[in-house]
Amino acid sequence: MANRPPESEPEAADPPLPDVGEPMPPVDFTTFVLSLSTSALMHLGIVRQPDGGSAEPSFPMARQTIDLIALLHEKTRGNLTGEEERILGQVLFDLRMRYTELAGRTKR
Repeated sequence: MANRPPESEPEAADPPLPDVGEPMPPVDFTTFVLSLSTSALMHLGIVRQPDGGSAEPSFPMARQTIDLIALLHEKTRGNLTGEEERILGQVLFDLRMRYTELAGRTKR
C-alpha cells in the first residue's frame, strides 16, 4: 500500500469582512495596479499621504514599488486583457518618467 497524504477536508470560506467607512470599488487587476501606482506616487512625494500631510520623497521605496509593477508586467505578459495590458504599460511608463525626472532634480 502506497503512502498517500491524508485527504484534507475542504477549507471553509473565509468569513466576509465587515464594511466600515466609505464604499470602495471592487478589487480587480486594474484596481490593484492603480493602488500600486498611487503608492509609488506617494513615495515620490507627488500624492499626499492619507492623513493629508505631504511626505518627503523616498526614492528607494518608490523604486521598489516601480520594480514590483515591472515584475508584475513581466510575469503577466500574455495573460492580460488588452485593457489591463494598456493600463499596466501606461502606469509603468508614467512612473518611470516621473521617477527619472524627480531623481534627476534631486541629484543637482
